[in-house]
Amino acid sequence: MVRVREWSREDTARLLRVPSADDDKYTRGVVALRTGSEAYPGAAVLGVEAAWRAGAGFVRYVGGPRAVDAVLARRPETVAGGDVGRTRVDAWVVGSGTDAGHRSPEEEATLREILDGDARVVVDAGALDLVGRTHAPILVTPHAGEFARLRERLRLAPDVDDRAAAASEVSEELGAHVLLKGSRTLLAAPDGTVLAVAAGTGWLATAGTGDVLAGVLGAVLAANADAPLVEAAAAGAWLHGYAARIASETVNGEPGHPIVALDVAAALPRAIGDVLA
Repeated sequence: MVRVREWSREDTARLLRVPSADDDKYTRGVVALRTGSEAYPGAAVLGVEAAWRAGAGFVRYVGGPRAVDAVLARRPETVAGGDVGRTRVDAWVVGSGTDAGHRSPEEEATLREILDGDARVVVDAGALDLVGRTHAPILVTPHAGEFARLRERLRLAPDVDDRAAAASEVSEELGAHVLLKGSRTLLAAPDGTVLAVAAGTGWLATAGTGDVLAGVLGAVLAANADAPLVEAAAAGAWLHGYAARIASETVNGEPGHPIVALDVAAALPRAIGDVLA
């Protein structure tokens, strides 16, 4: 039986802080995103928006021209460009809004360079197939279907009733951290640590919220380089869920209402302010 610790608001507060007079845009965390595609430029917009709203000091976007135009139209403060390795990056976000079946050899080479770097990497959606025994500290963020495919690739039993044990097993096999999405999100580290986050709402079950989560995770991981990756990821997941509750007006037990992904991103500053109060 895998021991699971419930992650709380108080735990999240430990990983948030008010910037001081000594901070600058770099000390608050530099996030770089290689997300979105010609088919799905919106994923890039959502992830970049979330990274900014979650408190990143500097956000860089690396992607195709259609996604770059969409990102800059929404968030002109974003730095866009093709440089991967010559600028400071504290955390990468890759894969959201991409399809491995349409990935070029050049794109794969660039992603593998990121995965073999030193910065933490949030790996989502279309880049999950590249994760293995890579050098960078990795956080994979599969939903249930993607998780089943990961287990199949690793030749693990497909049907596991204990989600915590299954997440821990995949983490150990990959040598990477796992965030298994769900109404009760589970986070597993290769050392056997498993955390559970249940801060969200059913209204989160809508397109694009996973792209927002990836951006939040990038910002929180970048800002907490000295914290265990699994704890920083749990804090990001908790903030994402709490922001969704604020946006859907379910914070005080009300039934709430539908939301879209950008509503969650827009609620992140209030979520952070509430935790810091």
